[in-house]
Amino acid sequence: MGLKCGFVGLPNVGKSTLFNALTKSNVAAENYPFCTIEPNTGVVEVPDSRLKKISDLLNPKKTISAIVEFTDIAGLVAGASKGEGLGNKFLANIRESSAIINVVRCFEDENVTHVNGKVDPISDIETITTELALSDLATIEKRITKLEKSQKSGDKEVKFEYELVKKCLSLLDKFGSLKNVSFEERERKVLANFNLLTLKPMMFVANVGEDKFVGNSYLNELVSYGKNTKIPVVAICASLESQLVEFDEGERKDFLKESGMEEPGLNRLIREAFCLLGLHTFFTAGPNEVRAWTIKKHSTAPAAAGEIHSDFERGFIRADVISYTDFINYRSDVAAKEAGKLRSEGKDYVVNDGDVIQFKFNV
Repeated sequence: MGLKCGFVGLPNVGKSTLFNALTKSNVAAENYPFCTIEPNTGVVEVPDSRLKKISDLLNPKKTISAIVEFTDIAGLVAGASKGEGLGNKFLANIRESSAIINVVRCFEDENVTHVNGKVDPISDIETITTELALSDLATIEKRITKLEKSQKSGDKEVKFEYELVKKCLSLLDKFGSLKNVSFEERERKVLANFNLLTLKPMMFVANVGEDKFVGNSYLNELVSYGKNTKIPVVAICASLESQLVEFDEGERKDFLKESGMEEPGLNRLIREAFCLLGLHTFFTAGPNEVRAWTIKKHSTAPAAAGEIHSDFERGFIRADVISYTDFINYRSDVAAKEAGKLRSEGKDYVVNDGDVIQFKFNV
C-alpha cells in the first residue's frame, strides 16, 4: 500500500537497536550521534493469531501475513529545521513516512551518551516536536507568500486555500502542532498537498531498561504526557528485544514465560503501528493459500478486491463474506454457508476487520 512508519528520536535513544530487532537487520547501532545517516528500511509481518487459527483449520500450502514497512531515520537535534546536524536529511525522510514512531529514552546508562547530557523524555520530545512545527511553519509561510497576490483575483479555490493556510499559521503559533485540530474534509484534502509533519499520526516508544517497566519515573512521566496529548505510548526494552530475536522458538517461549511476558514487546509495537496507519485486515482462505490483506479502515469491498488485483476491483460483482468468528466456529466456509453465516455483499459494503472474503468478478 506504500504506507510506512518512520522511527525518529534524538541520537542514541535506541532507534537502530530497536529497528534491528524488529526487522532482523544488522544496521549500525553505535554509541555516538548520527550513527544512522541514510535511512534503513525493513518490512515486518504483522503478528495475528487469527491468521494462524484459519491456517490451522485449512492447512494450506502457503500462509502469508499482512506487513508493515519501517524506516530508521537519522537522529535529530535542536536546529534541524535550520539544517543543524542532519536536519535537512531527517525532515526530508520523515516527509516520506506515513506515520511517526518517536523513540524516547527512558533508561539510565552512563555508558550510553545522551546528546543533551541528561535523560529527560519530555524535553527530548519537545525538541523533536518543535523542529517539526518549525518546518511546517516554513512550509506554510512560503505558501502564504505565494498566494498573497493570486488570492486577490477572486478565484474561490485560491481564496479558500489562502484563508486555510493563514488559519494553520495561527494554530501552529498557538499550539505548536496541528495534530489535534479538527479540519473539515475539504480542508484536509487541501492540506494533504503540503505533507505537513505535525499532521502525521504519531506514537511514542518508551525505551526502558530490562527491569524498568514498573516503577520507572521516566516511563510514568511519558505515559502521562501521552494521555494529555492523545498520543499512544508503547513501553519496550530494545536491548532485551535484540536478544530475544537471537533465540530459537523454544528458547524464546521459555524466556518469555520466565519473564512473565505473554509475547515479545515487538509484537505490541507492530500492532500499534498498524493501527496508527489507520489499517486493518481481511482474509482470503483456501486450500492453496490463507492470506491476511492490508486495507485502510472504512474501505469498501471493491477497494479491498483491488488490493488483491486491479482486475478484481475493475470487474467487481460481489463479495461473499464470513466473519472471522463464524469461520472459526463453523470450521470452514462451506459449513458457515450452510448455517446461513455467509453474506453476499455489493459495492457499497464497508469491509470489517477480520472478514473472510471471496470476491466474484468479471473482466
